Amino acid sequence: MEKQIYNNNLKINYDIKGKGNTVVLIHGFLETSATWKSFADLLSSEFSVISVDLPGHGKSDIFDEPYTMCKYADSVYAVLKSENTQKAVIIGHSMGGYVALAFAENYPSMLSGLCLFHSIPFSDSDEKKQLRNEVISRIKSGNKDIVCSNHAKAVYADDNTERFRDKIKEGEKIAISISEEGIIASLSAMRDRKDRHYILEKLRVPFLYIFGNKDRFIQESVLEAIKFPKLTDTAILENSGHMGMIEEKEMSLKIIRNFCKKIYDK
Repeated sequence: MEKQIYNNNLKINYDIKGKGNTVVLIHGFLETSATWKSFADLLSSEFSVISVDLPGHGKSDIFDEPYTMCKYADSVYAVLKSENTQKAVIIGHSMGGYVALAFAENYPSMLSGLCLFHSIPFSDSDEKKQLRNEVISRIKSGNKDIVCSNHAKAVYADDNTERFRDKIKEGEKIAISISEEGIIASLSAMRDRKDRHYILEKLRVPFLYIFGNKDRFIQESVLEAIKFPKLTDTAILENSGHMGMIEEKEMSLKIIRNFCKKIYDK
C-alpha cells in the first residue's frame, strides 16, 4: 500500500506491505522505493515491510540545503512514527546504508537490527569527493540521462549485464525519473557525510554486512578495514556486483530473512 505523510511540510512517500515485526528498506543512489519492489513483496510474507522514497526521490519532496544524511534519516523516522512503530530492523542499500547509520546514530532506541547492504561506514576520500563534484557538474551541464544510463549498468557485475538487461533498463528509467535537484542533493550529502565507523564499533544490536564479490564500487579490502561489532553476521554474495537484491535475489532474501527472524524470534 502506497502512503504519504507530511513532515515539516515535506511530503514523504512510502510503501508498506505485510504484517508483523517491521523491516525498513532504504534505497540507494539513483534509486527509489520501486527498486525494492520485488524483494519487498517476498519479504512481506513474514514481516511488515516499509520501503521509503527518500526526499528528492520517487514521489517524495526535496528538502532544502544543507543536504545531509541526517535529514534523510529524519524522513525515515517520521514514517515509523506515523505507523506507530516502536522498533525496526533497518536495511540500507549503498547510499541507503549511510542513511541507516545516521538513523542508528540519532534514533538508537528504535533500532532492532542494522544491515549495510553494499555500503560502507566511512566518509568519502578526497578522491571520491572530487568524483562526486565531477558528477554534479555533469548533471548541471545537462548530462543527467548519460549519468543515469552509465550508473544503471555499472552497478551490475560485468557478467550479469546481459542476463539482467531488463532490470538495467528499469533501473535507468527509475534514475532518470529523479530530478536534477534530487540527484545533486544526494551527491552532496554523500560527499559531505561524516565518518560513522564509530557507530558500528559501539552498536549494541545485531548487525549484518552484505558484500558483493564482484562489486566495482566496494573492494574486498573493506572487510578488513571495518571494525565490526560483536553481534555481526557477514555474508558474501559470490555472483553479485552492487545489486545483490536483484543479482542474487533468493540468496539475499534468505540471508536477510534469517537475520530478521533471529532478531524477532528471541
